[in-house]
Amino acid sequence: MIQKQTFPVTGMTCAACASSVETILTHTDGVQSAVVNFATNTVQVEYNQTTNPDLLNEALTAIGYGLIINSKDINESIENEQDKKYQDVKKRTIGAAILTLPIFILGMFFMDWDPGKWISLALSIPVLFYFGKSFYINAWKQAKNGKANMDTLVALSTGIAFLFSLFNTLFPEFWTSKGLMPHVYYEAATVIITFISFGKMLEEKAKSNTSSALKKLIGLQPKTLTIITEEGEKSIPIKEVQIGDRILVRPGEKVPVDGSVSAGSSFIDESMISGEPIPVEKTSGNPVFAGTINQKGSFQFIAEKVGGATLLSQIIQRVQEAQGSKAPVQKLVDKIAGVFVPTVLGIAFLTFIIWMAFGGENDFTHALLTSIAVLVIACPCALGLATPTAIMVGMGKGAENNILIRDAESLELGHRVNAVILDKTGTITEGKPSVKTIEWLHENDNSDESSILLALEGQSEHPLASAVVRYLEVKGNKKVSLESFESITGQGVKAKYLGKEFFVGNLRLLKKFNLSLSQEWKDKAENWEQEAQTVVYFGNEDELIAMIGIQDQIKASSKSAIKQLHKMGIEVHMLTGDNQHTAESVAKDLGIKQFKAGVLPSDKSEYVKLLQSQGKIVAMVGDGINDSEALAQADVSIAMGHGSDIAMDVAKITLITSDLQKVPQAFNLSKLTVNGIKQNLFWAFIYNLIGIPVAAGILYPINGFLLDPMIAGAAMAMSSVSVVANSLRLKGKKI
Repeated sequence: MIQKQTFPVTGMTCAACASSVETILTHTDGVQSAVVNFATNTVQVEYNQTTNPDLLNEALTAIGYGLIINSKDINESIENEQDKKYQDVKKRTIGAAILTLPIFILGMFFMDWDPGKWISLALSIPVLFYFGKSFYINAWKQAKNGKANMDTLVALSTGIAFLFSLFNTLFPEFWTSKGLMPHVYYEAATVIITFISFGKMLEEKAKSNTSSALKKLIGLQPKTLTIITEEGEKSIPIKEVQIGDRILVRPGEKVPVDGSVSAGSSFIDESMISGEPIPVEKTSGNPVFAGTINQKGSFQFIAEKVGGATLLSQIIQRVQEAQGSKAPVQKLVDKIAGVFVPTVLGIAFLTFIIWMAFGGENDFTHALLTSIAVLVIACPCALGLATPTAIMVGMGKGAENNILIRDAESLELGHRVNAVILDKTGTITEGKPSVKTIEWLHENDNSDESSILLALEGQSEHPLASAVVRYLEVKGNKKVSLESFESITGQGVKAKYLGKEFFVGNLRLLKKFNLSLSQEWKDKAENWEQEAQTVVYFGNEDELIAMIGIQDQIKASSKSAIKQLHKMGIEVHMLTGDNQHTAESVAKDLGIKQFKAGVLPSDKSEYVKLLQSQGKIVAMVGDGINDSEALAQADVSIAMGHGSDIAMDVAKITLITSDLQKVPQAFNLSKLTVNGIKQNLFWAFIYNLIGIPVAAGILYPINGFLLDPMIAGAAMAMSSVSVVANSLRLKGKKI
């Protein structure tokens, strides 16, 4: 019998770790498959009865990882593990920074003070081998797998700098007897550890936020619900609900599971599914979904899907899968390090051998100094600074322009986007219905009729009524007192004023009052509907008084933003849960050729996958819970600032102003940042290209020049200054 189970994984710090965990588990006896989700630090394992979770954990423990196997709530375990990891990295970074500061001051300004070397030695040991021990552990793991990455560079350069400095502190006479100064490099080693630890802390902070979106999605489902039994109403935990139970939902409560209405009626906010702001009327036989919010009415429904089968649970599961399906991009510096580390080691070793063979009288001294100089000048400080400094400046530049970037990968990838998917409601449009047009039958003063209309809509429970109320109140109208108010389900409302009956509602209610539309008004109504307006009729027992067009308005900036994206050569697609008629009208107005109406959350995610399968780099822009699955799936995810917390948690970029023009600006910012990274890497390598041969002693046969390791350290510092200065240039550029 094959079992499928998901476990939180401990000890993973990079994509290589995830690959190692997957490989080890896949080759463990009894395991059919193992898939690591690095974004959530989990692994899904399929295994048979010949193994068990304890044996799987033992296999991983042997190489420095582990599984959490005794957890009832996997999501809580993941969150606790990620938070614990972030707090650990944070403490180590702060500790390293506190001890590095005096080492840096002593090394830069009191280098000739002899006690300073001993103080620096004492402070360096905890920085490197306690606060920075993860770099050495990870470098060792990489070495065991025959690989090298940024951790390998950090471990080698800091380790060698420390050991060389330790030797010079303990045995300075070895160099002074040869007429050389015994320089130490404690500050170089500790500064590298501190800075790169800070970068890892920011990375862990971003990573610990990935589960908060899932936590909020899970929070949409209430923990308890009310069922109707033969004995009466009974409150039970949601885990105990069964298919076929009759459930009561009161005003303001969330629907706990999926089912069909059996008694009563109400309007339900289904924006988490459809994205549409207008609540949907539910009467007997209509479906209801977990996580949606009941408005003013009370109703009962029969549970049809519970637990993991509900639509909300499926959304949660697909968001998890989408977050993990994108293998983390191997950082450029890690790719470079894979070639750079063995190359530098080879050059240092070759330098030592050549000097030992041809160095003459001071062969060992020159061999040791030149090989150390090679390793010091090749120190990854500039290489390590190249990407994070450009990204930090880019993120700061984005924040100045109301673009909040939470993920460096999105900033690096944004300039390559060639397809943008826009959610309609709340992204392209305002996301709030408002009165666009109101036509009065009589053009004279309509203040009395306006007051009656305001009073009628003020008592109506229909979600569109609030749009009319807002419109009339802004115009300065005041309510009148009505008599015998009545709400007519599915049609509208009616009431008496001064003995006369007035109504506001749809065409069915108009016909119920035996009123008809003239051809002119029929044509107007059809035109409004073609413009995606909902038409509402206001009249009395004798005549139609007014016709009101209500619409979710297109944002002022949407048209220019879409035009700009087209100019950048980016395809623009629109997805909406709204009807085909409305979608077509909006798309036509904005010049969008690719659009799809009536889509569910899973449809949006599938649409993203479809474009990705065509080789496109896809950006998804949305604002609702219903967009979260597609946002997680997209290569670059952008949330509108006024949207749901869940959408903003899933998305890696948030636009504070909800202005669509910020989308092309974000892509321009990405292009500038990536150019900055490339320039930084160029400068980092130019120093190495020139410095390494000089450090190896290539000039010695020509003019007798040998590069002192101290000067090599200064050259390394200059390369770092160049990189930082180049990154800061981005601040002055327009996006």
